[in-house]
Amino acid sequence: MGEGDGGLVVVGVDGSEQSVAALRWAAGYAKAAGATVQALIVWHYPDVAGEAPVGHAPPQIRHESEDHIRDTLDQAVRQVYPDPAAAGVQTRVAYGHPSQALVEVSKEASLLVVGSRGHGAFTGMLLGSVSMHCVTSAFCPVTVVRQG
Repeated sequence: MGEGDGGLVVVGVDGSEQSVAALRWAAGYAKAAGATVQALIVWHYPDVAGEAPVGHAPPQIRHESEDHIRDTLDQAVRQVYPDPAAAGVQTRVAYGHPSQALVEVSKEASLLVVGSRGHGAFTGMLLGSVSMHCVTSAFCPVTVVRQG
């Protein structure tokens, strides 16, 4: 369980409007349930073919990328929580493939919340590949939030 009586609500954030909508939904749910929200952003250093990496990024690229990723996460969180520290929202940056990282963190969550599709989805898709993987593989209940 998380810090609040309602457990830990983990939200996958990638900076897209869909993920901000998911974070907004999770904020309302967490307030009603007395839960703690953790906004999680995941990144990876692509190989030549653009697949998820086996290893890690070189140190300089890792530091620059994590700074950029952290900024993306902070901007998304501030759209929902004007004062994240006062709201008690947690932020977390993870390295790896988003699907795998979200499923892994679902082991410690009472609820996983994702947008129906993020930056990588094709227009018109109802559910992105990361969302679908979370729905079929997570260790806790999953809520998929559609914007609008």
